[in-house]
Amino acid sequence: MSSNKPLNGIKIIDFTHVQAGPACTQMLAWFGADVIKVERPGSGDVTRTQLRDIPDVDALYFTMLNSNKRSLTLDTKQPEGKVVLEKLIRGSDVLVENFGPGALDRMGFTWERIQELNPRMIVASVKGFSDGHHYDDLKVYENVAQCAGGAASTTGFWDGPPTVSAAALGDSNTGMHLAIGILTAIIGRQQTGKGQRVACAMQDAVLNLCRVKMRDQLRLDRLGYLEEYPQYPHGTFSDVVPRGGNAGGGGQPGWVLKCKGWETDPNAYIYFTVQGHAWAPICDAIGKPEWKTDPDYMTAKARQPHITQIFATIEDWLADKTKFEAVDILRKFDIPCSPVLTMKELLHDESLRKSGSIVEVKGHKERGSYFTVGSPIKFSDLKPEITPSPLLGEHSEEVLAELGYSKEQIANLREAKAV
Repeated sequence: MSSNKPLNGIKIIDFTHVQAGPACTQMLAWFGADVIKVERPGSGDVTRTQLRDIPDVDALYFTMLNSNKRSLTLDTKQPEGKVVLEKLIRGSDVLVENFGPGALDRMGFTWERIQELNPRMIVASVKGFSDGHHYDDLKVYENVAQCAGGAASTTGFWDGPPTVSAAALGDSNTGMHLAIGILTAIIGRQQTGKGQRVACAMQDAVLNLCRVKMRDQLRLDRLGYLEEYPQYPHGTFSDVVPRGGNAGGGGQPGWVLKCKGWETDPNAYIYFTVQGHAWAPICDAIGKPEWKTDPDYMTAKARQPHITQIFATIEDWLADKTKFEAVDILRKFDIPCSPVLTMKELLHDESLRKSGSIVEVKGHKERGSYFTVGSPIKFSDLKPEITPSPLLGEHSEEVLAELGYSKEQIANLREAKAV
């Protein structure tokens, strides 16, 4: 790694698996931290084998969440493995884990013991629910978190069931929140010299992204209706925030509208927003200049009873235009909109590849090259280099040698099946 990366010199013990924790530690590795992924000998992170596209090769699920890391196999149930972990803790800055409740304690590494080994250590944890929550013993995965955090109840259409999002609101989102917590704790340690525990609950991370829906609940409690939802003014409201289909969440009416080819292409749509300051340009763009002076359309309040008809009229205008042609026209009028982009379209998007949001990683020892998602955060003086994910135990000898183990001692550890 180049010497100018901001997190150079920060050593992280990565005891995480699947998605939330690995997403957190991968981002820190992109920015220069030395992330040592500690894995069970012989099996490693479960995502190495999940949903494989090439037999006996690490799955894309693993490679896309563990780039820029080193892999150390370690059995902490073995006495020799515990000694290795103690040495790691003494020389590291952060330990990140997403074990079940009490797993570290049962391993013999309570917070008190870790502090004895390294008072500057930061222990960061991904949890399902906050400490003391009545569900704190419940196992949590992505969709569980979305349901527990309020996202599912407010997603989908009003005449259908709660719906989970394809975006990893529970997993990767929690990892990003935890990364912020870790960096905050590192800055705090610079001031106090002491480490601390940091935790992010998946329920809390999802709820944090649903704050506008909590806002709507408070408004609904006071008013009894929500004027920006499709149910207003002709529908009815219960005492909970309803599902609003594709309505905009910020008070500006929006909807997904059909474009040319929608009959055969399930993604031939755009998202169109009827923003107040853009109303006049919208009227000009779709050939309805008379709407600019019509009292039934001049204001947002006047438009709301007609919003379904307005979207139908816009959809008629879109009928002979592809989603890309439509957006190319509308953006000249400064109208908020976007084509509904597929994963394939995003993968091959030249702008995303140029910016580093989609990157090709070369040099994986088994897979060769593969594409992955790059850093969503851009810097003026830093361009993260994405390197291949490690093979299981690829760096065990390297890490153990850095801890002071000789080749003979490493061989003994292997014989004892501690690494």
